[in-house]
Amino acid sequence: MSSFSGIYKNRRALVTGHNGFKGTWLTHWLQQLGASVSGIALPTITTPNHWGLLTPDVSGHLQDVRDADKVLTLMQAEKPEVVFHMAAQPLVRRSYRDPLETLSTNIMGTANVLEACRLTPSVRAIVVVTTDKCYENIEQHRGYLEDDKLGGHDPYSASKAAAELVAASYRKSFFSTAGAALLGTARAGNVIGGGDWSEDRLVPDLVRAVAADQALVIRSPKATRPWQHVLEPLSGYLQLGQRLLEGDTTAATAFNFGPDDAGNQTVETVLTLMQKNWPAVNWQVDASPQPHEAKLLHLDSARARSQLQWQPVWSLEEGIAATVNWYREYHEKKAVITKEQLMVYTNAARDAGIIWAAP
Repeated sequence: MSSFSGIYKNRRALVTGHNGFKGTWLTHWLQQLGASVSGIALPTITTPNHWGLLTPDVSGHLQDVRDADKVLTLMQAEKPEVVFHMAAQPLVRRSYRDPLETLSTNIMGTANVLEACRLTPSVRAIVVVTTDKCYENIEQHRGYLEDDKLGGHDPYSASKAAAELVAASYRKSFFSTAGAALLGTARAGNVIGGGDWSEDRLVPDLVRAVAADQALVIRSPKATRPWQHVLEPLSGYLQLGQRLLEGDTTAATAFNFGPDDAGNQTVETVLTLMQKNWPAVNWQVDASPQPHEAKLLHLDSARARSQLQWQPVWSLEEGIAATVNWYREYHEKKAVITKEQLMVYTNAARDAGIIWAAP
């Protein structure tokens, strides 16, 4: 692939959380772009898992990012030029069960990775991935902007807001002098796509229910989220990484990567669209008391659109269709169509004149 102006060809890239859902897609894409990829992550915990199905040729290290000394040793051994920090405890409900795991992983883990980057001269660009839930959610109807107040009701959201503060501190303290690496952060919405088998997520829970010929029990059918296919924010991360590698200091800031207004839909709407593509999909509502989760959340991605010329490629309907098709191919044929879907997405971006896909 010649996407992203060929910036990743023969580059050394390190991805933390490389064997997770998003990490596997990003690692695969970087390899298709010609990068030499290494990774730091905990062992995968689900069977099946996307990493095990793809088995990329990656220098992967099974290491907890909370161990600062070992993270530094691995970083200096791999000598990456660009780092994508995605390792995290990413689940809201799990953060209620084990808040200290969530806080230590997402806050100190981020600090450890950034400190290792600071002490590794080869690093030129750093993209720290957080979440749309880093904002103090006051259930407003307009989309949150990058300069809006950070906060978090649950431990997960609070940890990601804190990770943004840690990244901003490192940017101002260590990565703002001439010749220093450039650091940007990326905040994306609810991501869907093939290869996710995490707990307490809508699509993986639904896939497990279909496999068991059961109805999915859902908690908040009217909750609204900014839904997008996994390749959408990943294109933003890669586009941000490109600009940082090119030395664009204006890109060393925070960016939202969310869908357009049509992508802000209720859980019930998303399930209905999935059912149209997969008639076996069925669900029912759980009326029992649940831990607090925000009902309304939107992102405003105007900064990414204006500064990076980033924009989504697929509509919500196309993203859902691709997601369902990935799982149906695996469920019915044990086929893994990640590479094929990446090619379809890239070609669609090129046909639409998206800047990163230009030949």
